[in-house]
Amino acid sequence: MAQNEAATLVEEGASHGGAAAAHGGESGLNIHPMDQFVIQPLFHDGAVGMFTVTNSTLWMAIAVLSAVLLLVIGTRGCDVVPSRAQSVAELAYGFVHKMVEDVTGRDALKYFPYIMTLFMFIVLANGLALLPMSFAPTAQFAVTVPLALAVFIAVTALGFIKNGAAFLGLFWVGSAPLVLRPVLAVIELISYFVRPVSHSVRLAGNIMAGHAVLKVFAGFAGALGIFAVIPVLAIALFYALELLVAFIQAYIFTILTCVYLKDALHPSH
Repeated sequence: MAQNEAATLVEEGASHGGAAAAHGGESGLNIHPMDQFVIQPLFHDGAVGMFTVTNSTLWMAIAVLSAVLLLVIGTRGCDVVPSRAQSVAELAYGFVHKMVEDVTGRDALKYFPYIMTLFMFIVLANGLALLPMSFAPTAQFAVTVPLALAVFIAVTALGFIKNGAAFLGLFWVGSAPLVLRPVLAVIELISYFVRPVSHSVRLAGNIMAGHAVLKVFAGFAGALGIFAVIPVLAIALFYALELLVAFIQAYIFTILTCVYLKDALHPSH
C-alpha cells in the first residue's frame, strides 16, 4: 500500500514538473541568433537552387550598385570643390591605392582595379548588413570562399606566369640550415594552400559572430521590457564596434590580397 502511494506521488510530481518545464519553455527567452543567416528565396517558398534569387543575392547586388553609385555616379562631375560622395570616393581610392603601393610595390599598381573592387564590395556588404532587416552576405562561406579562391588562383597563376619555376623559390628557405630546408619547404607549402581557408573563414567568422551577438542582446532587450536599459546600451556600443569591424575586416582581406600578390611578383623577397 505504501509503495503504491509513493509511486502515485512520484508520477504526479513528474507530471507537474513536466508541465512547469513546458510552461517555462513557452515563457522563457526565445532567441535564435543564427536564424538571420538562413538563405531564403525571394520569389517562392521552395528549395534554393543554383539560379535562385535569394536574400543573399539581393544584398550582394545592392552592395555592387552602391559601389557603382559612389565611385562612378558620385565622381562623375570631378568638381574642384568635391561633394560628399566624391570626397568619400576619393578617400577610398587614395586609401587602397596607397595600400597597394606600400605593400606590393609600384609594379603592382596595374592590378589596383581588382583590389579596389574587392575592398569596396566587402566594405559595403559589411556596412549594409548592419541596416535593420538586412542580410549579411559576407557571413556566408558560399560568398567568402569564392572570393578567397579567386585571389588564391589568380596570384598563383600570376606567380608562375611572371617567374616560371623560380616561383617555387617561395617555398625554399635559403637562409635556413640545409638540413632543415626540406622540412621548412613542406611547412611553407602547407601554409600556402591553407591561405584561402584562413582568408575566407576570418571574414565570414567575424561578421557572423558580431551579428549573432547583436541578435542575442536584442533578444534580452525584448524580454526585459522597461528594464532593458543595459541591453540597449550594450547594443549601441556593440553596434559602433561592428561598424569598425566592418571596415577592419575589409581592410584585412584586402591587405592580405596585397601580401599574396607581392609573394607572386617577388617570390625571392
